[in-house]
Amino acid sequence: MRSGFVDIGSLRVHHMQGGHGSAVVFVHGLGSSGYMEWRHNLEEVTGRHRVFAPDLPGYGRTDKPRVRYTVPYFARFIRRYMEDRGLRSAALVGASLGGRIALEVALEQPKLVRKLVLVNTLGLGRPKVRMAQMAYGLVTIPRVGEAVMRFTRDALTWAPAAMVRRVAARYSGATSDLNRTMDNIYLDDLREMYATDAFRNAYLSTLRSLVNPRSLFGGHHDVTQRLNELKIPVQLIWGADDPLFPLAHAERASSLIARCRLAVIDGAGHTPQAERPEEFNRVLHAFLDR
Repeated sequence: MRSGFVDIGSLRVHHMQGGHGSAVVFVHGLGSSGYMEWRHNLEEVTGRHRVFAPDLPGYGRTDKPRVRYTVPYFARFIRRYMEDRGLRSAALVGASLGGRIALEVALEQPKLVRKLVLVNTLGLGRPKVRMAQMAYGLVTIPRVGEAVMRFTRDALTWAPAAMVRRVAARYSGATSDLNRTMDNIYLDDLREMYATDAFRNAYLSTLRSLVNPRSLFGGHHDVTQRLNELKIPVQLIWGADDPLFPLAHAERASSLIARCRLAVIDGAGHTPQAERPEEFNRVLHAFLDR
């Protein structure tokens, strides 16, 4: 994999790319980046596929303009990125918010998506909000969110790594080896990203577009009723212990999509691609190579 930058219009975009073969585009989730989200997976795919993993606008090392960060905005970016890379179609792999973005592209521009992989994805049912996840609601409150983001930035610098990992695990449901799931390189990348005001603004804008009364009660981000429109092969990969998007979401979605397979990864929470990378990569390879 190679790290580099491309200019898409006025936006300077950081991405990872490498490999040969059919195109696979990885879409990361909220508060992450291409090089962070898929750090255990990209190299494994380059042997038989041409791999692309951009940082979404507002995240990672991509520019962070002052715009409204919404699912349609990110989906338009993925379409422009694919066009810029000369990709007439690709397999899309998305996790969490990235899965919802990939779904948006597949539903609105079906010719662009050859195959679809959804990992613990937003939009397949109402989130199961527990006490730990209530913090997402607090962050949407004006001024409170800004204060929380500043505190998080500072805490990442002074809190011991073990404490950071334990707190993050409460939100993600991670129960595996946290030292590997959130290794020191990952924590350094997280600190780098949280250090900028522009990232914190983008994060809050994204979260405030996602967490609102309509979304919490099944609202406009739930695309369950449109899943029967998907005619392409779809692979669901789900961490069994996800505290936010329960396995029932994936089971229901699997029953509504004509050409769908579901792989459940036991002992993983919201991020099976990092918690159980070997098992995740086996499932991903088998699907992409079919």
